[in-house]
Amino acid sequence: MEKIRIALTLYEQLLITSVTLPIEMLKAGEAYAKRHNKERFKALEIHCLSESGSPVQANIGMTMDVYSDFGALEGYDYVIVPSIWRNPRPVVKHNPLLARNIDSARKQGATIIGVGTGVCFLAESGVLNGHSATTHWHYANQFMKSYPNVDLKPDYFITQSDRLYTVASLNALADVIVHLIGQFYGKDAANHVQQNFSHEIRKPYEEQRYLEGAVDRYSDEQIAAIQFWLKNNASSVESLAAVAQQFNMSYRSFNRRFKIATGKTAIAYLQEVRLQQACELLSSSNLSIQEIALTVGFNSQSQLSRAFKEQMNQTPSSYRKIVRKKLFS
Repeated sequence: MEKIRIALTLYEQLLITSVTLPIEMLKAGEAYAKRHNKERFKALEIHCLSESGSPVQANIGMTMDVYSDFGALEGYDYVIVPSIWRNPRPVVKHNPLLARNIDSARKQGATIIGVGTGVCFLAESGVLNGHSATTHWHYANQFMKSYPNVDLKPDYFITQSDRLYTVASLNALADVIVHLIGQFYGKDAANHVQQNFSHEIRKPYEEQRYLEGAVDRYSDEQIAAIQFWLKNNASSVESLAAVAQQFNMSYRSFNRRFKIATGKTAIAYLQEVRLQQACELLSSSNLSIQEIALTVGFNSQSQLSRAFKEQMNQTPSSYRKIVRKKLFS
C-alpha cells in the first residue's frame, strides 16, 4: 500500500504542542478516510527524528523517542519543523545537520513546513532565499537581520511557495494541517478534523496565507476592497448588483473581475463568509439556528441548512453538537 511519509524534527527547547497537535490531527484525518473514503485512502507513516538519532528531552521534562537521525529526512514526503521556545539561535547552532538535511529533503521533493521560530532552520538551510516566509511576531525583527535574503511577511500567519510553508503560530499550523488533510483525503475528511479541532483553528486557511505569486492574481485593489467590505457587511447584503453599483462598477464587470482576482464567484465568496460566521455562532452562542441564519444574512433556517449540507455534508445542528461536545465535555 502506498504511504504518505511525514517526519517531525525534534531538538531541545522545542514547543511540544507543535509536534503533538499535527500528529493528532493527521491521525484523525487518516482514521476518517479509512472508514469513509477507502478508495482514496493512503496510510500515514509519521516519525520523529533528531540530530543524533537519540531521544530528545523537551524543556518540560518529557522525553520523546525518535525513529532516526536527520540524515533520513530526504526519504520523507513532508517535513514539519516545530517551533522553539525563547531564543532560537542556540538551538540552531546545536543542531547543525538539520539545515543541510532540510535542503537535501527539499531537493528530493519533500514539502517543508516551518513553525514559528523553527522557520529559522529553513532560513539557515537557504531554501527560503528569495521566497516569502513568516515567523513568530516576537522574533520578526531579529529574523530580518539574521536572514536578509528571505522575504519576511510578518503580518501573515501563513506563507506558501514552491513546497514551502511557514506558519507564525500553533493555530496557523492547525489550519495548514487541515489543508493538507484535504489534499490527502478530500474535503469531508478535512471538515471532520476541522470540526473536532475547531478550538485550535481560528481563521480559514485561504484568508490567512500569503501565496507567493498571488500579487499577480490579486492585484485588483478594487476587488480586494470589495472583499474586505463583504466580510464586514455580509449579513446586510441583499443584492450583489447593489454592491457593484456602490463601488461604481457594472454587475457584469464586477462578476468577471471578482472571478479573475479570487478564483471564485462573488456569490460563492459571500456564502463562504456567511457560513464561517454561522459556524462561529453555532459553537460559541446559544442562539437558535433560525436566529443564526438571519443574523449572518440567510433568508431562512432552511437556506442555511441547504448551504451547510452542500459545503460541509452535515446539518447546522449536527455541527453544533460535535463542536460543543469537543469544547465543553
